[in-house]
Amino acid sequence: MDLPRLLDGRLKLRHLILVDSLSEQGSVVAAAAALHVTQPVVTRGLHDLEAILGVELYERGPRGVTPTVFGTAFTEHARAVLAQLTQAARHVSEIADADRGTVTVGTHLAGSNLLLPRAIAALKAHHPRLTVSVREATPETLLVDLEAGRLDAIVGRLVGPSATGTVSRTLYQESVRVVVRAGHPAARMDRPTLEDLLAHPWILPGTETVLRRELEECVARSELELPEERVECTSYLTVRQLLLETDMVAVLPGLIGRDDPRLTALPVELGRIGHRVGVTTAAQRPMGPSAKALMGALREAADRLTGAAPQDPTPPHRALCPNG
Repeated sequence: MDLPRLLDGRLKLRHLILVDSLSEQGSVVAAAAALHVTQPVVTRGLHDLEAILGVELYERGPRGVTPTVFGTAFTEHARAVLAQLTQAARHVSEIADADRGTVTVGTHLAGSNLLLPRAIAALKAHHPRLTVSVREATPETLLVDLEAGRLDAIVGRLVGPSATGTVSRTLYQESVRVVVRAGHPAARMDRPTLEDLLAHPWILPGTETVLRRELEECVARSELELPEERVECTSYLTVRQLLLETDMVAVLPGLIGRDDPRLTALPVELGRIGHRVGVTTAAQRPMGPSAKALMGALREAADRLTGAAPQDPTPPHRALCPNG
């Protein structure tokens, strides 16, 4: 097939924004709402773009649209272009006023309660007029936003090799702990077992997270099942309040709640469950001055956290989940 002529003036920036939204939202209705335009505008724009490219970008169905192989490929390039334009705007702004830049960071549970707040506090102490925007979401959603240039970096758990087009840097290793409120019945037991804990309702990470899959495998190795009475949540503020007001049990990254006197970590371990906490950035997109300043603050905050982390005077009594 002939190469589409994307520089002949027909392709507009709105076409790239449209594809980004359609691929993210999965329907014309949702994309129109997200872009604050009418559905006919979205439909017409998609038809125009497909005419320019000469291929079908989406399969239409009763429940929405699904990207074809062409749609998936073009979305990736559209997001890269949008990310570069966003970065260009920020760079120009930062050159005009180096201390009035903006850095946008995404986060999920690991690193959200100590690492990121301390890094932001240190950053603002040196750059008080710099704006830091924090977004909390699932790792999958954050990666899409990073690819599209809506985020400068993601702080949280690192899983396996970096995703395509990203670079991940480990800041520290973190264990996972079983946490309950101070005064919880299980906290008064000398040697709580997994079966003891499964008698209580649990707060679990979402099914799309790696930690959830690891917990399910951990429980399965003990020939048990996760309790039917449970809540799925990755927001620490919600998790903490549920722990304080109920007899629920949660599994949390080690630093979360470490200095909270109203929470207690049970003297048990979770076998091989543990993870690296770090920062993920776009591989091919240079960071502006604001983002670089945040990276430095994150490294310094991580060094202070790991250097000041107290040793647990009471080693775990029993492994909840066998290593095998």
